[in-house]
Formats: sequence, C-alpha cells, structure tokens
Amino acid sequence: MNPERLNAATRVALAAYLHDLGKFAERARIAEAEEKDAAGVSRAEREKQLNCPSFKGRSTHVHAAYTAIGFDLLEAHLPELVGDVMTPFAPWGERNADDSIINAAARHHRPDTFLQWIVASADRLASGFEREAFASYNAAADDDGRKLNHYTQRQWTLLEQIRLDGRAEPAVPDYRYPLAPLSPSALFPVPAADCETAGNAGAQAEYRALWQGFTAAIPQIPASHRGNLPLWLDHFDSLWQTYTHAIPSATTGGIRPEVSLYDHSRTAAALAVALWRYHADRNDDPATTRESLRAQWDHQRAAGELAHDAWESEKFLLIQGDFHGIQDFIFATGGETQKRAAKLLRGRSFQVSLLAELAALRVLEALDLPPTSQVVNAAGKFLIVAPNTPASAHALAAVQAEFDAWFLRHTHGRVGIGLARLPARADDFRSGTAGAASPFQTLVRRLFEQLEAVKLRRFGLCAEAPPPALFEDFLDAFHPGRGECRVDGRSPATVELSPGVWASALAADQIDIGHCLATQDRVLITREPLDHQTLRLDIFGYRIRFTRGEAETGRFGREARSGNLRRCWDFSLPEGFTDPLWNGYARRCINAYVPRFDDANAWDAELYRGLEHPGASVPHPDEPKTLNHLARDDRRLHEDGKTWVGQEALMTLKGDVDNLGTLFERGLERPTFAKWAALSRQVNAFFAVYLPWLCAHGEEDGIRRYRNTYTVFAGGDDFFLIGPWHSTLALAGRMRSEFARFVAGNPDIHFSAGLSMTKPGLPIRHLARLAETALEAAKVHQEPGPDGEAGAAKNAVAVFGQTVSWDRFDALRRSEARLARMARDVGLSTGYLYGLLQLTDMAAGIGDKPHNALWHAWFAYRTRRLVESRIRGGEDREAVERRRRALAAELATEIAREGIERFGAAYKIALFTYLYQQRD
Repeated sequence: MNPERLNAATRVALAAYLHDLGKFAERARIAEAEEKDAAGVSRAEREKQLNCPSFKGRSTHVHAAYTAIGFDLLEAHLPELVGDVMTPFAPWGERNADDSIINAAARHHRPDTFLQWIVASADRLASGFEREAFASYNAAADDDGRKLNHYTQRQWTLLEQIRLDGRAEPAVPDYRYPLAPLSPSALFPVPAADCETAGNAGAQAEYRALWQGFTAAIPQIPASHRGNLPLWLDHFDSLWQTYTHAIPSATTGGIRPEVSLYDHSRTAAALAVALWRYHADRNDDPATTRESLRAQWDHQRAAGELAHDAWESEKFLLIQGDFHGIQDFIFATGGETQKRAAKLLRGRSFQVSLLAELAALRVLEALDLPPTSQVVNAAGKFLIVAPNTPASAHALAAVQAEFDAWFLRHTHGRVGIGLARLPARADDFRSGTAGAASPFQTLVRRLFEQLEAVKLRRFGLCAEAPPPALFEDFLDAFHPGRGECRVDGRSPATVELSPGVWASALAADQIDIGHCLATQDRVLITREPLDHQTLRLDIFGYRIRFTRGEAETGRFGREARSGNLRRCWDFSLPEGFTDPLWNGYARRCINAYVPRFDDANAWDAELYRGLEHPGASVPHPDEPKTLNHLARDDRRLHEDGKTWVGQEALMTLKGDVDNLGTLFERGLERPTFAKWAALSRQVNAFFAVYLPWLCAHGEEDGIRRYRNTYTVFAGGDDFFLIGPWHSTLALAGRMRSEFARFVAGNPDIHFSAGLSMTKPGLPIRHLARLAETALEAAKVHQEPGPDGEAGAAKNAVAVFGQTVSWDRFDALRRSEARLARMARDVGLSTGYLYGLLQLTDMAAGIGDKPHNALWHAWFAYRTRRLVESRIRGGEDREAVERRRRALAAELATEIAREGIERFGAAYKIALFTYLYQQRD
C-alpha cells in the first residue's frame, strides 16, 4: 500500500462524495446561508456567483452554492481540507483556491480545472447522462413549475418500477420513501399521499430536522480517526447513508426522483477516483485531459478526437468478487459440530461476511483506493471501481494469488474468493435513450458473464501454469496425538478446545466468533497485532479483534493515528423500529440475530426440564439458547396445567429472491450505475437489516412471535433461518407479506422458500440439505392457471412435502386457524383428522386412479360417525338429526369443499400444522 497515493485518492473521493452536499443543506434552508456581509450580500448570493451556472440571466442549480457553505459549516469535524499536503489539490491555505477540495466539489455544474472536471464527469456518468440530456438538465431551474418541487418531492422507489413481463414502467409510481433517517421502519415505502405535500414550509422543516440530526451526529466519529483518511471516510459513509438514503438526488430537468443522494454520492465518488487515477497513473497532461473531459460534454465539440477519446477509452476497471462454496463452509461437519452447533452457525455465518469484507478491503488497499470505491458488498459478493491500468491488473493478479493461497491452506480448496474484472468506457455508463438498447444494461450483462467464467476457473487449476501440488505436505501436518479437526472432520488439528478435543485454528476461531457475537458489537481490523487479539488466524494479512462499546473501542486512537487501525466496524443489530442506524462508526450489517434467555434461571424452567444448560460455567439471563431449547419453545402448557403439548421440533427456513439476475440485468428500462447500486443495497437491507429486527422485536397479536429464530445467514437476496417449528412457519408468511410491502406490491418481485421440520438432534448439514431440497421444489413450482394449464412460476413455498404458491399458503394458514376453532368447539378427534390425510391424497390422485373419487363417500361416512358420537340421541330424534346434519354440513363445507376440494394434497399443510400442535 502507498499511503500517500491512498490519501490523495481519498481526498478526490471526498470532493466527489460531497459534491451534492448542498442539495441537503439548501432544502433544509439552513440559516447560515442567509448571513450577510457588510455590503448586505448573503453568503448564498456570494457562492452562487462563484459556483452556479446561469441560464437566461438567472442562477441555476443553487445547491452548488450551498455545497460550499455546507463544507464550511462541517469543517471542524472533517479531515483537513487545507494545508501544506493536500495532494492532488493545491497545497494552499486559501479555501477559495481554484484547486481546493471545496471548489472541486462545489463547481461540478461550472467546472474549469482538471480536478473540477473529474468530479463533474463522475457526477454525470453516475447518473447515466447522455450529452444532450445533461445539457437540458444543467439549464433547468430548481423549481421547474411542477406542483411538487425539490422541497416537496419525495423519493420514488425503484422496486415498484421494475418490470419483467413486458409492462411499461409507471409514468408516476404510487409509493415514496418517507424523509427519515435510515432505520428498519424507513426501508418501507409509503403511499405518496402520506408523505408528499404541496407546502414548502412543512417540507423544508422536515429537511431541517434531518439536517440537524446529521450535523449533531458527525461529532460522534472519533476525533482521533480524522487523521486516518480512509478510516474516517468509512465511518462518514455510514453516517451519510443514514441521513441521505431517502433524499432524492435529482428532482428537476425531467429527471425521475428515484435515486437517493447516498447512492449517487457513492457511485460518483467511485467513478471520480478511478477516472483521476487512470490519468494520474499514466502521467497524462492535466490540461489536455481537462479539455478532453470538457469536449465530452460539449455539443459543439462532440465529434472531435478529444471527445471520442473521453467516451471510448477503457479508463475504468470493474472488479467483482465472489465468495464461492458458502454452504460447504457454513455446514462443514465433524464429531463436535452438534455439541457446538449454535456457536458454529453464527460464527461461520459471520466469518463468511467478514472474509468477503476483508477481501474487498485487501483489493482496495492493493490498488490504493478509498472505501467509497467499493460500491457493493452483500452476501459474499462485492464490486469495486478501479482505474484500468497495467498496475491494477498486476496488483489484482497478486491479490488473487494471495486469496487462493489462504483458502487452500486453511480450507483445502472447499471455498474461495474469485475476482472477475471487466474494463469499461465512459460510454458504457450511459442509460441510453427511450426505445434504444441501454449501454449500461449491456455492461451489467457482460459483468455477470465474466463472473460466471471466473467461477469455473477457481484457484487457477486450469491455467497454463497451474499452482504446484496443492497439498503435498498435507498428511505431514497431522499430529499423532491430535488427529483431524473434530469440528470440520478433515483439517489438521492444532488447537485444544477442551481436554482431549482438538480442532483447526480456523474452526477454533469460528467458535470464538460465535461467542464474541453474543457479547461484543464492534470489530477492529489492524495490520499489526493488538493486545489480546481475538482470532488466532490473520485473514489476508489483517488481525482481528472484537470489542464492545465506546469506552473500549475509543482506546485505540493511537492505532488510528498511526495507520495500523484500518477499519472499525459496528455490527450491532438494530434496536428500535425507527431508531437511526448510526453509532459513531462504520456500520456493517453482517451479524446474525441470536435468541437468548431473558430471565434468571429461565433455562431451568419446566419447559426445558431435562435439557443441559447452554454450556457456560455459570448460565446468565443473556445466554444464547441452544437448538435443543429452541425445539421446545413452541410447546404450551395444557389446560390441565400439568402437561406440555406440541411437537418438539425445529423448522429450517431457506429462501432467496426469484430471478434476481434478471431483475438487475433488465428490470429497469433505463438503468444507471447509481440505480444498480441502489437496488443491490435496498434488497440486501431487507434481509440484513429488517429481518434480524423482525426476529428480535416483531410482534404478532401483541406477542414477540419470532424471537426464538436464529438468522444463520441473511443478506444479499437469500436467507437461512432455524427456529421452533410453528413460529418459523408463521415467520415465513410474515416475511412474504413484509417483502411485498417492501417492494410496494410489485408482483414481479418475490421470493421462494423451503421449510423442513426436523428433530433437534439431526446434524446441521442434514438440516441444510433438507431445506435446500424443499427450496428447489419451490423454485420449480408452477401454479395452475384458471384454465388448468401451468401459470406463474416460482413465488412459492414448500413445506410438509407440499409445494404451493404464497397466496395458497396464506389461505391454508387461515384454513388451519378455522380448523383449530372447529376442533375446539366440536371436539374433532385425532383419529378423524389423521384419516383426512389419506383423503387429501385420494382427492389429488383422481386423474391417476378413478376410484380415488370415492374420497367423498369416505369423508361422508367418517363425518357421519363423528357427528353421531358428538351429538347423542335423545327423546326428540328429529331435533337431534337436524343438529347432526347441520354439523355434518358445516364440516363438509369447511373441510371437504374449502379444504380438500380446494387444495387437494396441499391441505396436509393445514392438517399437519394443527396436529403437530396437539402432540404431547
């Protein structure tokens, strides 16, 4: 790593990242902008003259003036913006110097210098502008006469607009994101009428409250971290996301307000750094490059050689990382796996995310890029924008070799991280014009294809010069008295977990991570070891330590100033539904929700009688539950007050978003880089932010119904959960309804899921395999259409050996509730209900065996016998018979017609759900 070059790149990133700071400040109508000098001229008017373009005698895009004002207001809490060493900006003490960071940011609509044109070009490419479209946008007023202006307009949701069935995107969607800090609540769009008004005063007040929250939160970044530019920017990125994720980045000039200020800022910063570094690393003449960039956006010079070079040269390098073999990694099994199942599950899941984050960090540092150059990182995949130079290609090859060596040494090739790279031109980032092919869509498709190719070339085994014998000393690594790792069953054992029980260092670290996640909420990433380092193994040269709270984390200011502390990540789970997701440090949503005991001695409650305590020497109220405890959490005390009823079992829930690749490749008519990044961030947030909150705090009928569910992994577009069987079944339905709300009711975006019910002692790998089999059944399901032919595909759930659409699943859950009420009121016997299981098979198999149509007769016969046993004869035989017929008719309607006839064999879902709740 070259610290000087990295710091220079970070300064360019900061200028581009905050180029639209003024949109936030201006919409908040900050009072400082109206302060006047001795001549009676306000700060806003002075800055307009310096930074804003003019059109027909008026200043446009006045937010640029507020960007300069905003920088001044935040300066006390930002890294040094002026001084002797401000490379690549001029080392002047004057804040108004032409090549200052502030001017590079503020003059993006009126650029003049090389660095100002770098920021301006990145701003336009992030938005996917055509040359003509930008010219129109640059001439537009902030208030272009619409009913809703830049104060009152709220951000549209991209998820509502995605179309896969050929329908046109809506001209104006129905939903908006409320103007609020990022929280579990703020992820969900609301009807436009609920958050958009025509009144400027009220809308400005909302922005002002948001601005005040933002400015009050900046000082929470440790002051000692400001001298470490990449570390500080990583913290600031999380802060900026928290307060700008729902601010529209553009509301005028015909631009749809569908990309947040955060997503635009981040993609613009990534492009700016790559563009600057491309020219700086090649030692290109700044004046010539400036003219090339100017020509790129100039109508009169559009056909010139300079403009052609700016559009067509492959200056950018897209780097996509992919963690392959995640399931093998998480569910590797050995003799000790079951005994430590809970810790291993959460430790391995976290380690997957940690490895992906550290791999991205390693790429960034190898290329001397700031954190904002990493545009996406979710579920084991990341995307970085770099300069397309020979030095970048050489560094990436070295990093890939480093990754391969680490994974071959510690996982013996079971898992790894592959790096795909794709050169790109400025022209590739254009969104395209209506009715024409989108260059950015083509770029995305090529990127996916490149990643698929890399997956087939793992570890370079098929290269012209493959690596030497991989495990030539493998057998020699086994110590005679230790043998193989008792956790993964194959690695040489080096760490003693308990007397006589040995494991590999990687497995021991996974168990330690599982323990730390129950007690800590921050992780420190350093190059040199710290005292009491948490993990035994370094990861790609980084040392890992877990900490908790400000008091302990704040002790490492010296490490931050020295540069040894590379990152400090807050991974705490969200608490309140509306609480901002900001705790003063960079946030990574990579933690799993872990069910815990609430009260003292809860593990000794009658419900858990006979189970061992969770494994701590002294159990305490915050102790994580084991899977054995979870299996009993859906049991309930019988009316007699003595016995517990309900099946003792776990339910494994696995699922992912349907057709995700298609959503990203062609879901939007005119995608842009910022939109693409926004979609990835938003989909990930549902599973990585909202789902853990739902498990921890979500209520159903006033009860925290899902609090005993482990989120083994949840992020990107998929999830894997383990919990008590019945509440997990309910959670699946709740997730589906919440996801529909999350995507604003868009029928083209949905997920499929598989559920598997098992005893708690089954090996974890077997649980995963059963859930995967169920998910595969859901993925190939096609719901019958009205004419009996195959209808919609996927968008389904598989459970109890049956696969149904989510709508039918919800209907079956309602049917089970009615069945339960009827069983309670009428006294339906267990034998009667079990007999219905056979009838559902007969009803579903009439086409194969005509005699199965006799199920109606069998149902009538069994029902008649039941009602006769429930309604005994009396003196008034006619009255008794009427009651019997009425009850038989009620059962026929609810069970035969609305149950078996309607659902066929799938009615077993309702029957099993009810019957398993009655077992003792």
